[in-house]
Amino acid sequence: MKTKRVVITGLGTVNPCGLNAPDTWKAILAGESGIGPITGFDTTGYPVDFGGEVKGFCADGVLSAKESRKLDPFIQYALVAADEALNDAGLGETYDPVRCGVAVGSGIGGISTIETNVDTLNKSGPRRVSPFLVPGSVVNMAAGNIAIRHGFKGPNFSIATACTTGTHNIGFAARTIAFGDADLMVAGGAEMACSPLGISGFAAARALSTRTDNPQGASRPWDVDRDGFVLSSGAAVLILESLEHAQARGAKIYAELSGFGMSDDAYHVTSPPENGEGAALSMANALHNADLTPDNIGYINAHGTSTLAGDLAEINAIKCAFGKAANSVAISSTKSMTGHLIGAAGSLEALISVLALCDQKAPGTLNLATASPGCDLDLIGPGSRDMPLEHVMSNSFGFGGTNATLIFSRISQ
Repeated sequence: MKTKRVVITGLGTVNPCGLNAPDTWKAILAGESGIGPITGFDTTGYPVDFGGEVKGFCADGVLSAKESRKLDPFIQYALVAADEALNDAGLGETYDPVRCGVAVGSGIGGISTIETNVDTLNKSGPRRVSPFLVPGSVVNMAAGNIAIRHGFKGPNFSIATACTTGTHNIGFAARTIAFGDADLMVAGGAEMACSPLGISGFAAARALSTRTDNPQGASRPWDVDRDGFVLSSGAAVLILESLEHAQARGAKIYAELSGFGMSDDAYHVTSPPENGEGAALSMANALHNADLTPDNIGYINAHGTSTLAGDLAEINAIKCAFGKAANSVAISSTKSMTGHLIGAAGSLEALISVLALCDQKAPGTLNLATASPGCDLDLIGPGSRDMPLEHVMSNSFGFGGTNATLIFSRISQ
């Protein structure tokens, strides 16, 4: 069966570094951190009091005040990001709704809505729990509400694979198009993790940086002084189309999604194997799917969370998957600026990778001062790098050992 080529025609995001894609890209290239003290709740007594909140967010124009009250913030983030992406794609009314679908997931879902309703249950009893608790918080309601808003009647699904969520949704959305089940897919991830339970849970797992004296310096992938990741919130959405559908309507095309690979570590619930073999397999599978070799890849937007074990395992994985070519590929982690958006991390980093390819600029890694032993590849430090790029890779790895890799290529029509 001959599959269709899949391209990116629209981008949208809200995240700690910006409320749209252009502002986000500008901040990333400038090396601006979106991390700061948490303002959404009183952090007195919490072991970590900072994170990557979506600052200045407003859903006006997309949702009414009444609608906003019914929906968890992660759904609101997804709706706003999807609107931006669809407007960016210039879709207008020139589409068949039966051939358009949505694949937007979340790693955690509506945790803040659940928190609020548990508090209501404990204080006022079960009859006071909101009837919008379930439809306003379950993971698939981001995708569901996007479809309802735009009338998309094609495939609709929400993959939830922790920190790999956004990448898996984009990858499977691409396959949905490639195999002819849709012409266009809205794909990505959304998360509102900077909540009391979110911060408490990850802190209890000793996953978070505790650098409370310097929040903007806390996320420092590969650095010898890294001590954990920074929890963040937001959403990122990409518009995927078959090449023929995009060309037929005269759409601008950012890039081609040329490769998608997956694997699992089958090792541990939260920790990767030191040799990174599972992640290496994901990258190798993506290269095979794209019909590329390691020396074709110019830049990798790494998972790079700023954890002791994870960062080194990813470097080892790149060495394993790329062989001699590992020494010539540029690598950075934009989580150093955005923090870790959990279910939205992969889609935001995919968006950034697409823009890197378009502008021929590889973003840097903020706070990388001295790489720790073993992290000895071409790691881009603070500041972006101008460089020729034909193919770029984006990695995501999640709890449960799940791994996914995307490859984007300059479009050759």
